[in-house]
This record gives sequence, C-alpha cells and structure tokens, in this order.
Amino acid sequence: MPEILPGVVYTPGYLAPAEQEALVAELREVVRAAPLFTPVMPRTGKPFSVRMTNCGSLGWVSDRERGYRYQPSHPETAAPWPPIPALALRAWEELGRYVAPPEACLVNFYDASARMGLHQDRDGADVAAPLVSLSLGASCLFRLGGVERGAPTRSFKLHAGDALVLAGPARLAFHGVDRILPGPAPFLPQGGRINLTLRRVTKPD
Repeated sequence: MPEILPGVVYTPGYLAPAEQEALVAELREVVRAAPLFTPVMPRTGKPFSVRMTNCGSLGWVSDRERGYRYQPSHPETAAPWPPIPALALRAWEELGRYVAPPEACLVNFYDASARMGLHQDRDGADVAAPLVSLSLGASCLFRLGGVERGAPTRSFKLHAGDALVLAGPARLAFHGVDRILPGPAPFLPQGGRINLTLRRVTKPD
C-alpha cells in the first residue's frame, strides 16, 4: 500500500468490481431507510453541494442552529440510522486497524457539479481513530493538505473501488474534493460519485 504522506495510505482498487456493485446495492437499501438530505452551514444556512445520509449508531449532520454534530437519528425522519454495510466494516478492520469499531459511516453523494472545500474532520471526540474512506462511481480530483490550513496541498485522482486512510499524523489533515471528473460511473446509471467515510466518534473505554 503506497503511503502518500505520513499517516495517509492510498489503496487503489481495494474493492473489486463485484464488491462495488454489491455495496452500491446495499447503499440503495440504506437510502430507502434513511433518505439523502442536504446539510447546511452553521449560522449562514448555506446548503452543501453534496447530499448525504449515514449508517451506524451515530450519524453526522449539520444545520443553521446547532451546527456540526453527531446524532443517533435522521434529521428529517427521526428514525435510527441503518447498520453499516459489511464491506465497509471489513475496510475498517483491514485498513483502519483500530482497537474499536466505527460508530458512523457518512455516505456522501456528489453529482457532476458537487465539491467539498478543504476541511478537517474533528467533530468527534476520538481524533486518535483513523478515517477510512471508500470511493464508488465517478472519479474525482481529491485535494490533500497538512494539519494547518495554510500548508501546501497536493491533488490526485480517486477512482471507483479506491480506499484512502487518514491516520496518525495525518488524521487532522485538511482535505476536500475539487471536482467530479467526466467519465464512467460504475454501477451508478445516473452518474455521480459516492464516498463512504467510516469514523469512530467516541473514545473507547
């Protein structure tokens, strides 16, 4: 597994095509139980360009009044989040290698115009746990920086089936998605990209 920066491990083609297809099918069931919603920025209420949902005991949400946080239920239906798919849990075990299981799996859907600005994932209490990310569908141009906002950044492509881990010194690295690239979106007939990010939110006992 090549290491891009200390603590960042990129595994191209981690999910075989048949596994990608199976995971997309599972995610369709997830979305039936927990429909995609559009988070908004704290205070300004500006909507994100991605739509999202979650799996696991906790899910990440954001709204104008209460800001970024994790909660055990969908913000619109109030129903509990569905379980994390087995293939995603396998990635956590094989690539994350952490002492406790993930509690949240964010499911972000990017259409052709969506993007994600540089940010740190630091809303949970356990920033010692890794971030394990899986890509499905269309390719994207991913941007990675350092732990300080002004640090130099580099961009590289993520493709369907790729896995990316941010851990250790890179756990709080700034990162984002510059754009979705034109081209095929395997197993997504309407196009677009899905990104799954597994996270441990609370510190293990």
